[in-house]
Amino acid sequence: MSRIEPIKDVEESELLPLFAQAEKWMGFQPNDGLLMAHKPAILTAFFTLAKAIYAEGLVPSGLKRMIGHITSLAAGCEYCSAHTAYGADKQGVAKEKLEAIWEFQTSPLFLESERAALNIALKAGTTPNNVSDEDFEVLKGYFSKPAIVEIVGVIAMFGFLNRWNSTFNTQLENTPESFYQSLNKTK
Repeated sequence: MSRIEPIKDVEESELLPLFAQAEKWMGFQPNDGLLMAHKPAILTAFFTLAKAIYAEGLVPSGLKRMIGHITSLAAGCEYCSAHTAYGADKQGVAKEKLEAIWEFQTSPLFLESERAALNIALKAGTTPNNVSDEDFEVLKGYFSKPAIVEIVGVIAMFGFLNRWNSTFNTQLENTPESFYQSLNKTK
């Protein structure tokens, strides 16, 4: 149970267009957005940020979701871990890859470029941040500066979301929870 109740009157909210878009993208209303709606400017600003970060760019959408996933796992945020695993699946990332996410450094399922990005995400998701200059040099071997900005944008967005959802103890919705449980059952 979330530490404060999400708004319930979505249909009467001035934010209805954002909620409709979120449901279209995700297939459900995310409870963290319903919490942000208590302060509409935060939800509006976050929606704009998330849209910019997840927009089609130089980094594949599936990799962006895996970056968010490993960042959230490192931070210990189950809400975001479930959302990002579900989102990665929807972006075509193989379930086997998600099940092996902790073994990204050695699993043959991952490309070298993915390893470089996931390594940065894992180390940036911890507190204190453990990213080294050497880690960044490896990343630069696979990604351009604009792509690296996309990668760090995903990590930073989930830094915010991990703190938000862990602090509020945001209640996980059924759809991502069911998918996340199916990943954990196979281990």
